[in-house]
Amino acid sequence: MKRIYILFALAVLALTVSCKSQYEILLNSNDVEQKYEAAFDYYNQGKYSKAGSLFESLSVLTNGTEKDDTVKYYWGLSNYKFKDYYTAETNFEQFIEQYPRSPFTSEARYLRLDCLYRSTLRYELDQSPTYKAITAISEYMIEYPSSPHMQTCRDMLVDLNERLDKKAYESAKLYYKMEDYLASRVAFRNVLKDDSENIYREDILYYIAMSSFKYAANSVPAKQKERYLTFVDDYFNFIGEIPQSHYRRELDSVYQRAQRALGRRGVSVEEETSERDFARERRQMEREAKKSEK
Repeated sequence: MKRIYILFALAVLALTVSCKSQYEILLNSNDVEQKYEAAFDYYNQGKYSKAGSLFESLSVLTNGTEKDDTVKYYWGLSNYKFKDYYTAETNFEQFIEQYPRSPFTSEARYLRLDCLYRSTLRYELDQSPTYKAITAISEYMIEYPSSPHMQTCRDMLVDLNERLDKKAYESAKLYYKMEDYLASRVAFRNVLKDDSENIYREDILYYIAMSSFKYAANSVPAKQKERYLTFVDDYFNFIGEIPQSHYRRELDSVYQRAQRALGRRGVSVEEETSERDFARERRQMEREAKKSEK
């Protein structure tokens, strides 16, 4: 019984070595037709690593022939299916440059940008790949407006832009966490200056106001009035834009504390809003009067 088991194991081993040797012999062969057929057999069986190696080897033999664009496209596609997105992106980029009019070019362009998208990094890390992917996707959408991948491209752009928004927001928030409130306010304002439609706009406006309040509260008495007034401006900017925010109750409470610090205990939000509106209208009338005088 033991002898039979050993003979069976040796037979399996011999078969395995034989198959491996057959693939290696094929890989090093110059028989284009045999290698071409085998490459597609491996591809159709889902053996993308072996298929990719065969297509790569074939690309040297088919260079300049009518099979060349097919070989190079499937070389990239094999790497893509094998989830080697970095190599596949390089394959597709070279293919597009060499065969701009191939029937495979449109799909190769989409697969290239999909590789770029899949190779982007978490928001905490360097976002250079994200910017590169956004550029590629935008160019593709302009060039292929009727592409069946259009909705997927839109979804990619939304995801990538949200990642950039979060990167900017979290980077500014670090200053707040470190209690560097002046730098925090400047950083958050710069985020909105660069991208006024940042998806974290409400949170950013909240942290701008809280940064200015905490900066004022921690200042020397001689500078507190000016800095509390900066908070008051930030507070009214916030409630003017997002009056029903879930931050409203907290900011209203902080506003009352600022009013007490300014010696204006009896002034309500409504009264100050009216005063601000009146002052704004008066300034507008003065500007119009000066224009008419000219």
